[in-house]
Amino acid sequence: MVKVIATRTIEALIALLLMSIVIFLLSRLTGDPIALLLGDGATEADRQALARDLGLDRSLPAQYLGFLADVLRGDFGRSLTAGGQPALDLVLARLPASLSLAGVALVFTLVVGVLFGVAASIRRNGPVDVAARLVALVGQSVPSFWLGIVLMYVFAVKLGWLPTSGYGSWSHYVLPAATLGLFTLAAITRLVRSSMLEALGSEYIKLARVKGLPEAMVIWKHALANSLIPVITFMGTFFAVMITGAVIVETVFAWPGIGRLAYESILARDFPVVQAVVLVITALFILANLMVDVLYIVVDPRMRSRG
Repeated sequence: MVKVIATRTIEALIALLLMSIVIFLLSRLTGDPIALLLGDGATEADRQALARDLGLDRSLPAQYLGFLADVLRGDFGRSLTAGGQPALDLVLARLPASLSLAGVALVFTLVVGVLFGVAASIRRNGPVDVAARLVALVGQSVPSFWLGIVLMYVFAVKLGWLPTSGYGSWSHYVLPAATLGLFTLAAITRLVRSSMLEALGSEYIKLARVKGLPEAMVIWKHALANSLIPVITFMGTFFAVMITGAVIVETVFAWPGIGRLAYESILARDFPVVQAVVLVITALFILANLMVDVLYIVVDPRMRSRG
């Protein structure tokens, strides 16, 4: 098992290294930060001096190697627009807001998705099943930015029940968490429904009913316990989707997280902050999937034998 875990860890590190190259190159496509920082009235000497100070006068390979060496030391550079603050400090200051929003959205989608999936499988082709499939269809089809604007208009502007933006009390979490979690809610509902339908038709469920066990125990203890395996398998992906999808949702609801920080940094062509944000998001994505792989190997002996 140790060998398998070590292999997965090496694969995760290689993926992170490759992503660092992609992130470094893509951040350069947003434009020239020197033109933004100096403006139109700067002389060529001013441009060259600033480029030299920022290290932008070197070749791209040299810039990347310097960037990688600094990252390995924990230095992601300094912001070009936020008064020279360390880029990593800016990201870490915004990270708790993003993690809390992702956590609330994930809990919401797990609870509602499991309940919807179980209810849909018990009453197959009934009203609840139709509603669950409709929610799954809408969740996978509707763009998150459009859904966020609609929810904001209905529940904040028209009804006045919830705030339109901000961060603090529980009411600020409702709209962005619902918007962020709808896509994952659709996936969990479909997974639980299909797994429950398969489990309810299996021999061990028939045997449990023959033994005279209560129907609630058959459904919630025996059938659901096995139906949650696919959900657990994709938990890392679900959480990563919450983090990566937060860029749009946080921008719509003015949520002070790393998603909004990434949006603001891209507009300002702040290379160090963009690189730090995307690297942190990528690291969270890879770490979440690595943890799920390790847990799956621990739980399922067949995975240990396969490697």
